[in-house]
Amino acid sequence: MTTPQHIAILDDEVDITQLLANYLQSHGFRVTQLHNGRSLMELMPADPPALVLLDLGLPGEDGFSIARQLREHWHCGLVIVTGRGDAVDKVVGLEVGADDYVTKPFDLRELLARIKAVLRRLQPAEGAANGPTGSGTRSKLRFAGWELDTAARRLTGPQGQDVSITTGEFDLLCAFAQHPGRVLSRDFLLEQTRGREAAPFDRTIDVQVGRLRKKLELDAEDPQIIKSVRGAGYILVPPVTAA
Repeated sequence: MTTPQHIAILDDEVDITQLLANYLQSHGFRVTQLHNGRSLMELMPADPPALVLLDLGLPGEDGFSIARQLREHWHCGLVIVTGRGDAVDKVVGLEVGADDYVTKPFDLRELLARIKAVLRRLQPAEGAANGPTGSGTRSKLRFAGWELDTAARRLTGPQGQDVSITTGEFDLLCAFAQHPGRVLSRDFLLEQTRGREAAPFDRTIDVQVGRLRKKLELDAEDPQIIKSVRGAGYILVPPVTAA
């Protein structure tokens, strides 16, 4: 019998958490309802969820700060669900490591689909030899001194150090590493990593590329590994070898 996946909902509005809890429980999830950041931080070591739904508009609390704490200390899915639909808030949310950003009011079915998409991407690849796509790629991909272990979902730097990487960053780097030397459009990358088409003015890919450059490049302002191709997208420049 499969153990239900655990989802934590952090929102100060009890009606919202109850609505989401009832809906997600009806789809086989185990749900914990929370109404402040302290409760979430107490839950994480005691009963860590597979995914957190986080509202930014918590009275007296900084939702972005909570998101940063999750990313620094825990490996879980993170979907921001908030009434703050400003483009700047969305960019900041992605920059602090959210896997997705959903604005209120939302469609429950769409939110469920996004939750499932994030959870799928968090799952280890089936079979270390198959990589994240199951297409026969090897589990370790090397480029410019870096090693991407697709089975363990781990990024190792040129000096052998483990580098923290979010789910979205990992999926994006996998897409680049599996198509080296090819110009990849934002639409293609969004489809590969999020399973959806880009909406107008969607900066998800640009934000994720910016975060990857800060981790991979000697100078993020003069990138040599992931380069921009004006009007076309991005390209992973170094050759990739499989281990």
